[in-house]
Amino acid sequence: MSATDEPNARAAAIAAHGSLRAAIDAEATPATATASLAELVVLGLLEQDVRTYIGVLGHGSTTVGEVLRIYEAAGVVRFAAVRHETEAAHAASALRIATGERAAVVTSIGPGSLHAFAGSLTSALNGVGVWHIYGDATTEAEGPNMQDLPGSVQSGWLRLTSMMGGSYSLHTPHAVTHALQQGAAVVDHPYRAGPFFLLLPLNTQPEMVPDFNLGRLPGGGGTRLGAAEPARISAAARLLSRAVRTVVKVGGGARALGPLLDRFLQAVDGVAVLSPNSVGALGPDNPRNMMVGGSKGSISGNFAMEHADTLVVLGARAVCQSDCSRTGYPNVREVVNINADPAAATHYANTTALVGDLERTLEGLCDEVDRLPGGADRSVSWLADCASARAEWDRYLKARTDPVLLKDSRWDQPVLSQAAALRIIEDWATRHGAFRWFDAGDVQATAFQVSRDDSPDASFTDGGASYMGFGASALLATALSSDAPYSLSVVGDGSFLMNPQALVDGVVHGARGAVVVLDNRRMGAISGLQQAQYGEAYGTYDDAVVDYVELASSIAGVEAASGAGGAEKLVAALDRVFEHGGVGLVHVPVYYGDDPQGSIEAFGRWNVGNWVEETQALRHRMSL
Repeated sequence: MSATDEPNARAAAIAAHGSLRAAIDAEATPATATASLAELVVLGLLEQDVRTYIGVLGHGSTTVGEVLRIYEAAGVVRFAAVRHETEAAHAASALRIATGERAAVVTSIGPGSLHAFAGSLTSALNGVGVWHIYGDATTEAEGPNMQDLPGSVQSGWLRLTSMMGGSYSLHTPHAVTHALQQGAAVVDHPYRAGPFFLLLPLNTQPEMVPDFNLGRLPGGGGTRLGAAEPARISAAARLLSRAVRTVVKVGGGARALGPLLDRFLQAVDGVAVLSPNSVGALGPDNPRNMMVGGSKGSISGNFAMEHADTLVVLGARAVCQSDCSRTGYPNVREVVNINADPAAATHYANTTALVGDLERTLEGLCDEVDRLPGGADRSVSWLADCASARAEWDRYLKARTDPVLLKDSRWDQPVLSQAAALRIIEDWATRHGAFRWFDAGDVQATAFQVSRDDSPDASFTDGGASYMGFGASALLATALSSDAPYSLSVVGDGSFLMNPQALVDGVVHGARGAVVVLDNRRMGAISGLQQAQYGEAYGTYDDAVVDYVELASSIAGVEAASGAGGAEKLVAALDRVFEHGGVGLVHVPVYYGDDPQGSIEAFGRWNVGNWVEETQALRHRMSL
């Protein structure tokens, strides 16, 4: 058998037996092989159940591309060629979020790598494990490589990518095993996964590694920690037993706690405040759910944060908007913080930090609290006070999401408010079992304010990076896995134009979902922020007029519809693209203006603009 035949034979054997190890055990392929570095990378990622590759091939990835061609022809992997590397990074993140399936982003060197690298911010800040495979500069130092980073800095790509996550340059092909081990520890981290950058120099990709023991290729999967130290759990239980007004901040790491979260709230007689990434962790009808809190929070969520005397943090990072730039708890004197990350667990002063697995620690804490006699005088009726604030919030939302039409000067016609449109979309998605993606701006912020999700699996908001273009790109997750549900990517007009090519790639690869463009002809979140701070919007809108329905209709295979004209028209447009079954787009003009009915207010503080002096002064007066 010639060397060129060996990859084909290995791929066929793996396809026939389901995995490399099964093929070796069946003696369908040798346990030792002479193979290129590029093939060993693909084989190693197969051992970690990476079978989906997304990206843009170039001169920096031709060898990897050839290996993928062989293995895809055998039915072992799939490569989805897309039209932008940032789109590829977002699609890989969305696939992992929606289905748990691992994917690898493949690019060339230079601009392509930088595009994908920028997109990796979403996975890094939301804790999503994704492999990134980039071409790297050659190792023989023959001179500058085309599209390399400027200057003569050694290992420039390694230095750059290591700022975002784990990174390894395969300067030495035999180090492939170690590189794959390092990567698995990052992309499969059980608590704070992220992107891992595997850099393949152009000249080492095709280098043949003789007599490589394939059994050395490592598998994936992370290992959970145990519960926090028993003594610290006991101390936290005693603290909570004497607390009067306990608020529990539910972070993204606690979004899947289920009944355990409710049990804990009952045990400490506390109320929950959600972060954008934990919407749905507790049902909206739960009397202890005060909904979202923070800079763009809610009446009830921010009431609970403002008046609590004790804070419990569950799996949260204390992002500025989530805790009002560290001013969200002005009356809290003691904190219990449960987190697998010691730095996050000790963020606040006066903290009893419980470092360990969140679920296991919380179970132990519930047991300990249940054993203690109730020591607190809760005659203040904390739950009743919070319930009043929640009722006020519900009344407010009902009025602001009423599907009335408002006259908009830029549209020169009556249109829905963004909040009303989002409520209609949420109700439609609930009836049809459709998943919703949100990326950035006023659409994202209003969506988590009005959300009534009763499951964390109903939607996902990029609360880490708020990356414009992520939502449209996430549509591709439905094309990459049959397990991904039909989805709606609900985005603003600006976000859609960041990655509109996702519609084309969605058709090419068989996506099942629609982009819903809520169009206020501006960057509404920033215009609103500018007006709140300085009284004028500047540089955040223009007079461009885009016919999004016509734009999308120009792509064969896309069903596009207008949702203008009110609730019934929007529902009819959603029904139309859903019945199409493939890729759709619904355009919805929405209101922007001074009418209070047209927007949802902000209820918290934020350390930006002309609010900085007051916010920072408050922070330094607080004991946290």
